[in-house]
Amino acid sequence: MDLPKVKSVNAVKNYLLRVVFIDNTKGDYDVSHLAGKGVFKSWDLDNNFYKVFIDPESGTISWPGELDIDTINVYCSINNLDVDPYLSQSFHAAY
Repeated sequence: MDLPKVKSVNAVKNYLLRVVFIDNTKGDYDVSHLAGKGVFKSWDLDNNFYKVFIDPESGTISWPGELDIDTINVYCSINNLDVDPYLSQSFHAAY
């Protein structure tokens, strides 16, 4: 099993992302639990939250200033999967 790759990402409103993966998994992901904390305070400056993009090197959901979130957590959340079993299954499928 391949790790999930993001096909597109858009900020639909403050702290809500609409994400589509290359396997056509799609859904909304709420990041409000991160807002205003540490490096994520930068989302509130100059509408930075709406400047979300897919990093061309890492494939992660990113923002200016080398800020990103974990793609696997997003994928698992949208699919109502537990991260640890998903990673374990992905790791064993690769070998």
